Amino acid sequence: MPGQLSSPIRSLGVLTGGGDVPGLNAAIKALVYRAESMDIRVTGLRAGWQGITFLDRARGRDGLIFRRDEPGTWQGSYLVPLNRLNTRTIDRQGGTILQSTRTNPARIRVGDLPSHLTAYGAGHGPDDRVDLTGEVLANLEFLEAVLSAKGVPVWGIPKTMDNDVPGTDFCIGFQTAISRAAEFITRIRSTAGSHSETVLFRMFGRDAGFTALETATVTWADRVLIPEVPADIDALARLIPKDRRNPFNYSIVLLSEGANLGVPVPEIGPPDAYGHRKKANVAEFLAEQLTTRLPGVRFLPIDLTYFLRSGEPDAYDKHMAIYYANLIMSQVENGTYGVMAAHRNGAFIATDIPGKNLPARRV
Repeated sequence: MPGQLSSPIRSLGVLTGGGDVPGLNAAIKALVYRAESMDIRVTGLRAGWQGITFLDRARGRDGLIFRRDEPGTWQGSYLVPLNRLNTRTIDRQGGTILQSTRTNPARIRVGDLPSHLTAYGAGHGPDDRVDLTGEVLANLEFLEAVLSAKGVPVWGIPKTMDNDVPGTDFCIGFQTAISRAAEFITRIRSTAGSHSETVLFRMFGRDAGFTALETATVTWADRVLIPEVPADIDALARLIPKDRRNPFNYSIVLLSEGANLGVPVPEIGPPDAYGHRKKANVAEFLAEQLTTRLPGVRFLPIDLTYFLRSGEPDAYDKHMAIYYANLIMSQVENGTYGVMAAHRNGAFIATDIPGKNLPARRV
């Protein structure tokens, strides 16, 4: 639930956690520019939640500052003072200048995270502690809602190429993912046609099929498989020959990484910090299944996922990042915390940060 600050914010900490997406740097720049106009200092927190939870209270500020030209600060120095000068060109870059991790703060050494964060909100004292009186978070996990409920001033900006954050119709990174996927799929059609192949594209979407579905629409893909709708591999095998009835005898199939194929896709590797195990490449798995049913067809599985993460954001993602950042800074100015920037039904709004029990938004 939103809360109201008892005193104005003097300093903000900004972190980017989880997977990177195009548009994060544009949001960081917009936050910094607006904050400076409000006389609020901004400090970047490197490595997502790892940065904020591993801050050592015993070290002075200088011992925690990351400096690009000092190798001794590259490990363990998590603070990056941000200003208009050092963020001037970052909106043209992909990834995040603050770096990111999939650290789950509930599983690491800081036992009471709210108390840990509050300690850094006390301002500069004789021990020169780091002054972080508020945080803007560009990753949304249920923990933000917990922190807000405990009185820690936090704000959220939704970002994921899956576009499945509850409470908003749009997340930073989504539009670039579609634009980039559409460009690549259009290019690969010439190869698919030249070799009479059926191409299976794996895309983002563990729980929701927005990215694959929207990309399929703009690329006129023949088939799309998403988590929300169970598929039948035998039925798909009957449809593919019909889809290939064109002068070049090829077809295009898009799959969310979490596509429901009606049979279990093997999981690989150890669980991540949130208990998730990676699924085997669903495009490769489906190609194997279809090859046994259609031995005369050449299947080409292609993984687009990390290609979609990389590079500069498109104009729309930059636009949304700037609007989201300014919406959040307006909430900071009003003294309201515990909210997330959102775009719903065509309007920019501030809404509650999603809690643990709220499921991912789905198609």
